[in-house]
Amino acid sequence: MKQIIDERFLSQLELFSLAIKDNIAGLFGGSHQSKKYGTSCEFADYREYVEGDDISKIDWNIYGRFEELYLKLYLDEKQMYTKIYIDASRSMSFFNKDQYALRLAASLAYLSVSEMDRVSIYLVKNKSVVPLFEKIIGREKFYENVSKLNDIKFEGEASISEAIMRSDVGFGNGKSIIISDFLTYNDYFSAIDYLRDKHRDVLCIQLLAPEEIRPTARGKNILYDSEEHGHFFRGNITRDVLNAYQKALDYIQDTLLNYCASREADYTLYDTSISLRELFMDRLFNKGVIK
Repeated sequence: MKQIIDERFLSQLELFSLAIKDNIAGLFGGSHQSKKYGTSCEFADYREYVEGDDISKIDWNIYGRFEELYLKLYLDEKQMYTKIYIDASRSMSFFNKDQYALRLAASLAYLSVSEMDRVSIYLVKNKSVVPLFEKIIGREKFYENVSKLNDIKFEGEASISEAIMRSDVGFGNGKSIIISDFLTYNDYFSAIDYLRDKHRDVLCIQLLAPEEIRPTARGKNILYDSEEHGHFFRGNITRDVLNAYQKALDYIQDTLLNYCASREADYTLYDTSISLRELFMDRLFNKGVIK
């Protein structure tokens, strides 16, 4: 099985996070109070001792091993909680969208733990939300769990609203991110409503391949529905057919964009012909999707 999340990708991810470091807080902080280390009993990370720091927080075990002074950092109670939902339906496996979805989810999770958020990744399969990993904190836990993304099988359907509304999404103080092509007859608007009613910040990322955004098929073809095998189109793909397809796609995108705006949720299109860096810098930060 091809490893989508491998050491090479993770190395690139670390460099990528450094390149956009100044923007990360805007992605995960939203309108909430800034996160800080606090006095809770849950360990988060280490940092080097600086003169004037509380010496009671020095980890003397580390000093004994390395003769370097490091402080133990603990999580503040106002810590954010990022939840990432991946549409794991069969349609996401077409044009390698599944690979892009996995890398995107890994990137979002890494950036989240870099901000000391808790982060969970869930799969939306049929009418259920299946946890891949939950409530991880810090880079160490991220590295322990991220390879699980390689085990995901994209198959069947995904009823986004039914699945998310049946799950425990929590209340406020965090961001919920839905990664999907949103090319479905199933309802997803109710999921956006439900998350916003819980005072969650919501970001919908519509992931589409260039072949779906700008199809080039011509002539006689049989096109099968990726999730409903009984649905297919048999005929001659003409300019009129492509124009009708483009209008339908534009309608889907405009409807999702406008609905998100009406519910104070964010929306962006991820065209898989662009890099992750371009997605974050151009589609999210520079265009104001991330405030």
